[in-house]
Amino acid sequence: MEPTTIIDKLRILLPHWITHNRNHEAEFGKWAALARTEGAENLATLLDKAAAAMVATDTILKQVGQAVGAPGEIQGHAHRHDHEPGTASPDHGHAG
Repeated sequence: MEPTTIIDKLRILLPHWITHNRNHEAEFGKWAALARTEGAENLATLLDKAAAAMVATDTILKQVGQAVGAPGEIQGHAHRHDHEPGTASPDHGHAG
């Protein structure tokens, strides 16, 4: 059954967005560590701040999940999608 309301759609999108943010958070941490190995502490600090911002965003998205009655704690994907054009998968605006 296709989602019909904004609330239904958000229930589907929120797990994807949170998982996607967690992937970015981990990637930022890796790059921060690499920057530190090359003595670029200023870049590492900025990347650490970006990772922390993702954590803060996830907290807010979880609140949205509670507001729309998403089941339980939103931890990850509760559905399957292939990121193919023309499918019902969420579009996060870039490849990857």
